Amino acid sequence: MAVLRRAVALLLLLVANVAVASSTSVASEMKVPAIFVFGDSTADVGNNNYLPGSSARADFPHNGVDLPGSEPTGRFSNGLIGADFLAIDMGFSGSPPPYLSLVASSSGEAMSNKTQKMTGAALASMRGANYASGGSGVLDSTGATINMTKQIEYFSELKDQMSTRLSSDRASAMLSKSIFLISAGANDAFDFFSQNRSPDSTALQQFCEAVISTYDSHVKTLYNLGARKFAVINVPLIGCCPYWRSQNPTGECVEPLNQLAKRLNDGIQDLFSDLSSQMQGMKYSIASSYALVSNLIENPHAAGKLQQLSKSIHRQFAVLVLSMKCGHLFFWQSATLVTLLDAGFTEVKSACCGGGKFNAEQGCTPNSSYCSDRGKFLFWDLMHPTQATSKLAGLAFYDGPARFVGPITFRQLSEA
Repeated sequence: MAVLRRAVALLLLLVANVAVASSTSVASEMKVPAIFVFGDSTADVGNNNYLPGSSARADFPHNGVDLPGSEPTGRFSNGLIGADFLAIDMGFSGSPPPYLSLVASSSGEAMSNKTQKMTGAALASMRGANYASGGSGVLDSTGATINMTKQIEYFSELKDQMSTRLSSDRASAMLSKSIFLISAGANDAFDFFSQNRSPDSTALQQFCEAVISTYDSHVKTLYNLGARKFAVINVPLIGCCPYWRSQNPTGECVEPLNQLAKRLNDGIQDLFSDLSSQMQGMKYSIASSYALVSNLIENPHAAGKLQQLSKSIHRQFAVLVLSMKCGHLFFWQSATLVTLLDAGFTEVKSACCGGGKFNAEQGCTPNSSYCSDRGKFLFWDLMHPTQATSKLAGLAFYDGPARFVGPITFRQLSEA
């Protein structure tokens, strides 16, 4: 308890000093020039809001219930997601904006043609852009939203505009120091497993080879466009999502789906190891969402260990200071000091928002019931994590132990 009291006293002292902290600009605290995000709903911060007719959207209640005004932003969460917390750790106020919002905000009667829109988007995204789209996968055949190839095409168009405004050399130098965050693969596994509940070894091998080969192509394309620092989040323990539990008569995790995720993750690991030895200047870090979710399910109270807090207290404070400077105190509204010291999950099987068995036979809609103790739930809806889970993921991936991130941490990647 003495250690706990000292930690609390230290944190309170640091918070008190915020009022007299220097007015150093936020930009000077950024560890990288920009962050560019690609992937699926685990990283989407609102691109799908701009897809008319798409059902893969989260721009309605109760999504965003813990954001200011309980505003649904398009994040598949009750609040912030992993991309936000990782960006915060790197000195930003949150995830870069959804790319389609930049194009949309650059349009209008006076800016009606594509070149003008792209120029406006390039100016608005000098600190990065988020291209992730819920429902997409590594394979272009997965989903019906913004596939990975299209996401990269959007980035390529933006890069051309950046090169025009900065010069090609300056744009290349900036991109070489920026972070390229990729979170994809789960939807590919979902689609394959939904169509092949008992696949033979040949079908499994062909599917995994197709995903890894396509992943390889995407990474090489990004590299040729100037990317050098790849921050990768692997496929989660998807067989333990509430939805798949609800489909299993025993209510347990669907292990064949977890094994498929593990096989893909092994391929992703080998892929980046090989590419880094072939591509000059390439650096990478792979965060294991699979290992983190597995650990939290097996040890739901591990999140509240004091040693975890003491290891990251300096970083928690840095985020708090930055949040206050940026006017984003809401990041911490549901993360009081007590919560930080007593974090831990009491529910790791059911969704917070939804309906039916495990609250996951129906999605989270405005008519759904949702839990009040969201900080104690691992899952927000039938597939996605809560803000509390995403916060832990951000800490584990940014500067956590080797079982959650390697061969270097995201912090080391940002500083490399």
